Amino acid sequence: MTDRDHDGTEDEQERRNRQLDQLLQETRVVMPGVQVLFAFLLAVVFQQGFAKTTGFQKDVFLATILCSTAAALCFIAPASWHRILFEHSDKRHIIKVANRFIIAGVAFLAAAMTLALILVCDYVFDGTTATVVAVVAGAAFAWFWFLAPLLRRNRAQSGS
Repeated sequence: MTDRDHDGTEDEQERRNRQLDQLLQETRVVMPGVQVLFAFLLAVVFQQGFAKTTGFQKDVFLATILCSTAAALCFIAPASWHRILFEHSDKRHIIKVANRFIIAGVAFLAAAMTLALILVCDYVFDGTTATVVAVVAGAAFAWFWFLAPLLRRNRAQSGS
């Protein structure tokens, strides 16, 4: 339920509690993906085949693990902010900051997943396949995770 759809019987404190609960649920959805990707990336360097990677693949690997780390940082940061600030009646600010962290985390996750696909496709197939996969995956992440909801928000704000 969005603020706009709500029937108006909710007070400010209830609304903030609901918003915080929603942020928590959204974080619970994305965290397993980040954790699995991060664990895979940490383990892959210890596989025998990793020694066969090219310089380009190692660069992509580094970018992938850095984006995955940044995504985990962004998804976990709201919990730290909340734990440190929750007794200071600053829930509005915590929600605002958490929202920004989660959006940034989703962007880093999209980048990490796209880079992981490039790495695997370049290793298994060739650079052309990796390029096509990168463009398609990047476009899909951009559309489904950012552009479509932003267009919907803009239409709703303009009254269309």
